[in-house]
Amino acid sequence: MQGKKVKLFTGIIVRNNPELIKMVKDDLEKTFSEIILESRIIPFNYTNYYQKEMGKELLRFWAGYKKPILPDELPDIKKKAVELEKGFCDEKGNRQVNIDPGYLELSKIVLSSTKDYSHRIYLRDGVYAELEYQFLKGKYEPVSWTYPDYRDTPAIEFFHNLRRIFKEELKNNP
Repeated sequence: MQGKKVKLFTGIIVRNNPELIKMVKDDLEKTFSEIILESRIIPFNYTNYYQKEMGKELLRFWAGYKKPILPDELPDIKKKAVELEKGFCDEKGNRQVNIDPGYLELSKIVLSSTKDYSHRIYLRDGVYAELEYQFLKGKYEPVSWTYPDYRDTPAIEFFHNLRRIFKEELKNNP
């Protein structure tokens, strides 16, 4: 692998169903690599954006992966995540899971999206990137558009823990 390595993560919103959560995690590992870090699973009550399609009892968690990636792989990874979501649609064709890949660098965290907005940068193939955090004075700081769930303690703890793991990996495998 050539170029600057970054650490892949996914932000997952899922219907409250333990079997579904296990299947999603299994498919994520098959698709991206071993999950080496998971956040706490928390109720997703930050917005009702997903309720019409996915229902009211939603859960949120983040997962970090063993295999490093290159930043320019993000559009392909986002497309794979969209395909995984389609595989978990219910009998009515509604999503049961939302998977948003991103990557962590020591200095920032970037999230992918298929929706354009003023603060998003077009990458390719209908995929955009947005900065969620910058690392300042020893911690990740959200930016003005950072999502409310990404501003909450479980997310911040997850990203700081993933940064520690990644920093150690870089030290051992420059």
